[in-house]
Amino acid sequence: MARRDWRRLDESDVRVRPGKGSRPRSKRRPAHADAVPAMVVSVDRGRWRCAVDADPGSVVTAMRARELGRTPIVVGDQVRLVGDVSGKPDTLARIVGVEERDSVLRRTADDTDPFERVVVANAEQLLIVTSLADPAPRTGFIDRCLVACYTGGLQPVLCLTKADLATPDGLLASYADLEVPFVVTRHDRDVPELIDVLHDRVSALVGHSGVGKSTLVNRVVPEAGLATGEVSAVGKGRHTSVSAVALPLPGGGWVIDTPGVRSFGLAHVTPDEVVAAFPEFAEAAEECPSNCGHLGPPDDPGCVLDDVVTSGAARRSRLVSLRRLLASRAGTDS
Repeated sequence: MARRDWRRLDESDVRVRPGKGSRPRSKRRPAHADAVPAMVVSVDRGRWRCAVDADPGSVVTAMRARELGRTPIVVGDQVRLVGDVSGKPDTLARIVGVEERDSVLRRTADDTDPFERVVVANAEQLLIVTSLADPAPRTGFIDRCLVACYTGGLQPVLCLTKADLATPDGLLASYADLEVPFVVTRHDRDVPELIDVLHDRVSALVGHSGVGKSTLVNRVVPEAGLATGEVSAVGKGRHTSVSAVALPLPGGGWVIDTPGVRSFGLAHVTPDEVVAAFPEFAEAAEECPSNCGHLGPPDDPGCVLDDVVTSGAARRSRLVSLRRLLASRAGTDS
């Protein structure tokens, strides 16, 4: 072109890239009527493993569609997929939609961190795994997990391990008034009660490192080691112990194994959200002064929850349990 006679060029020879302002804009998005439902079973560095129709035998790798932007997608989310959903090697589907969540397990790094993290979505119950000895049970951690359940829409279940080392009676007594279901296990016996609790349900497990959570998972999901190994191959080699993964139970249902946590921050939870989980106190709490923490005197001298107990509409032990949870949320528990 440089050697051509420029006098012979016309407008058809001009190549101009249109600016962004000249491009037609539309808010219309594809309907994706052919999208198929799936459940997210693992997440690793920009790739999601999804079970089509929640079928553990039909798992595909997917990426997030551009139109979703930075929409958070976590294990347990129900999504819609388009593209290649065959699951064959080197294939990739696209996540084009995320359904509304029925429940969420949230936490913050600590009580001063304003950024909340969704750990698991759509779990029906949370098994709070706690060892009875070695390490000793930490009731503060249990209380915080209970708060997360009550405010996130999950059913809490106490799962007490290492019963061969200590008796569970004292710990269970301290949660009797909260009517929390429980299951007790030991390493030298089968766990039929635990399998019954998990059967045909989506259950998340949470616990400190060393309490026996991984041992339980391996006992109820015989191929758990193989499954987590497959997950690690999805991303770029990150170890699977730092991310949640959903594992199918042989008899039906899913177990979502979460990484061991050092702390369970509740900066995102308000006192009123905790009280709302206690029907006998929820209505009366609306009469409390603004910003009441519902801890009672001397912290909250105007709290009216004591009047509910005085009137006989609730048991004193229930209020004590509620305020213990509130103190744990506020970081003032002993």
